[in-house]
Amino acid sequence: MTAIDRKNFLEFHQLPASVALDLIDRAGVLADAWAQRRMPQALAGKHVALIADDSGWRNTTAFDLGIQAMGGICVHAPINFNVREATSDLAGYLDNWFDVMVIRTKELDALKALSAAADAAVINARTQSNHPCETLGDLAYINRKRGGIGRLKVVGVAPDANILRSWVEASISLPLDVVQVYPETWHVRDAALLNADLRANFRVSTDMAELSDADVIITDSWPDEASAQQMSGYRISASELDGDRDDLIFLPCPPVSRGQEVTTDAMNHAACQSRQAKAFLLHAQNALLEWIVS
Repeated sequence: MTAIDRKNFLEFHQLPASVALDLIDRAGVLADAWAQRRMPQALAGKHVALIADDSGWRNTTAFDLGIQAMGGICVHAPINFNVREATSDLAGYLDNWFDVMVIRTKELDALKALSAAADAAVINARTQSNHPCETLGDLAYINRKRGGIGRLKVVGVAPDANILRSWVEASISLPLDVVQVYPETWHVRDAALLNADLRANFRVSTDMAELSDADVIITDSWPDEASAQQMSGYRISASELDGDRDDLIFLPCPPVSRGQEVTTDAMNHAACQSRQAKAFLLHAQNALLEWIVS
């Protein structure tokens, strides 16, 4: 795989396209190794801190399992950021023992401060701002299903939140066209993501007709302050999926609220492949870890 100088993974577009594509391909290889119970021991002798300073369980569980399967030692460190200890102090203590820090916390700035102070690599396992591992895993699954990810049209029926933002980040590095379809109140307006210098392949719309030629549709939870009246036209149903492409991949982001962003029949539709896709969360994260320690 291609190497870069500093192997942190805080935002998707930190990865050059060549590295991201290598990781996506490698995830497929590791998926086969996982199925055969022949995982490479790429993390043998490596110590990984797993810090969950936030709720959620899927990707941290997958990290723990993947680290062990590849021969590493994973320790759950019960750390809270921005409470009593300076982040720079935490970095120093953690550097004494760990090669990699996998962290799920609220603030992306906390991870940036930690990575600036630490010698160990830092992986973003989710913040309120973004969720790059989730997007990497979904892309690895899509790559397996379609045989490539070039010029995908990804429609996010989702608010300006961490899931959609990570797809926007991915569109900076990779040949993806990402369209947000949602009420204007919750459109992405972050100047850092919309900076023309980044050349993100991203636009916003309120028109659900954008879904008709989508390769991939993603959803996320409704905003807490949204009303059912505001959101009813943006609920994905089986009839909506029936009218879209035959090879559509529908990936509602868990936890899913049936009756809000999706209907129950949409979750049972053949296009809905969220459960299968989440298997690749583990494989993509394993590929990421393998690359980071190489």
